[in-house]
Amino acid sequence: MDTIVAVATAPGRGGVGVVRISGKGCVGIVTAICGSLPIPRYAKFSHFRDVDQDIIDSGIALYFPGPASFTGEDVVELQGHGSPLVMAKLCQRAIDLGARMARPGEFSERAFLNNKMDLAQAEAVADLIESSTEEAAKSAMRSLQGDFSKRINNFLEELTHLRMYVEASIDFSDEEIDFLAEAQVDKQLQDLLSTLDGITGSAKQGRLLRDGISVVLAGQPNAGKSSLHNQLAGHDAAIVTDVAGTTRDVLREQIHLGGMPLRISDTAGLHDQTDDIVELEGIRRTQNEIAMADHILLLIDDSHGVTTQDRKILSELPKDKPLTIVRNKIDQSGHEVEATHEEGYPTLYLSAKQGDGLDLLKKHLFEAVGYHPEEEGVFIARRRHLDALSRARQAIASGYDCLEGMGAGELLAEELRQAQNALGEITGTFTNEDLLDHIFSSFCIGK
Repeated sequence: MDTIVAVATAPGRGGVGVVRISGKGCVGIVTAICGSLPIPRYAKFSHFRDVDQDIIDSGIALYFPGPASFTGEDVVELQGHGSPLVMAKLCQRAIDLGARMARPGEFSERAFLNNKMDLAQAEAVADLIESSTEEAAKSAMRSLQGDFSKRINNFLEELTHLRMYVEASIDFSDEEIDFLAEAQVDKQLQDLLSTLDGITGSAKQGRLLRDGISVVLAGQPNAGKSSLHNQLAGHDAAIVTDVAGTTRDVLREQIHLGGMPLRISDTAGLHDQTDDIVELEGIRRTQNEIAMADHILLLIDDSHGVTTQDRKILSELPKDKPLTIVRNKIDQSGHEVEATHEEGYPTLYLSAKQGDGLDLLKKHLFEAVGYHPEEEGVFIARRRHLDALSRARQAIASGYDCLEGMGAGELLAEELRQAQNALGEITGTFTNEDLLDHIFSSFCIGK
């Protein structure tokens, strides 16, 4: 492979900046820049020199001979001062000596291709870097250490064993012994489905820790959307007045509830009694935000009760999205904090202004998305992992139906193969180049 180079530290100025080089040309490049080859895995103070032997910077040089390195190739790290100009000059010096700039995620991609880590672990590298909560970082580290992969590989081992038995029974179908019945294959299939459901449950928790959910606050003007937004955000992010229609644009805030990222969108009030061009544009943006949301909180002013306009808004909201009615302003209506069911939807009574009922709302959001903050052993996961797990489950369930309904061992064997391929996509044992390009292109350059 080509020798690649990139800045491995975050963009901008800092006390230390790191340039990472990987590939067969590392030895010649570091020797030319530093004057000699450092002892493997020993930090060496060096002057980093350009082609005219002028000093670009001074710092630490580290040499990791392959295959005992991050990428499995020869790797060099030059640790200098964190000036973008200095980092750029060091990269250019390496390029002049035969390297090329790395693509996003190319170092991790090479680690995967050289069997230093599987695909789920490689993705966990990026997820650990992007972690925004302590819980997400812990989960990403579990995936990086192989917890997720281990559960998938253990499952694949059981699946492969069953698949081999089923295919062997097909080969000996003319024997008097019914191998499929003798082996209690139906029970093994049920056990596989149960185990897969457990893995999927943990993966869903990990996906929530990684991606979180987007929640849109919708409702009529002056229903208290901005007050609730400020309570959830923990500061006065939105202007709150008694004047209806204060919010004209979408106001977004990223917060964390029990370790789960939550993106809140405060939106313009929904109504059809305005000719104001700015307000109409705000309503249009509200509708776009609702279309992209994971969950909708429809705020209703409880001091006025459910009005005709509230019901009109409710009827026009997407039916395919989870929705919770929030009866706000109970400090004015006199209603107690309560969780109930009204108008066909979960309904919460609270006071955004006073903060009464906020804990009930947070608990409800956790339950609505199936998040359990106290759950241990969660590993980070992505949407593609959940998709692969879902396809594997569908294949195994379909195979079970084929066996129970028709005694069709051949169809069962094919469904087990499909399940095996789907799960292989998670760790990278079964994948394609387009998928790899898509995954690693989202990484940082230098990782």
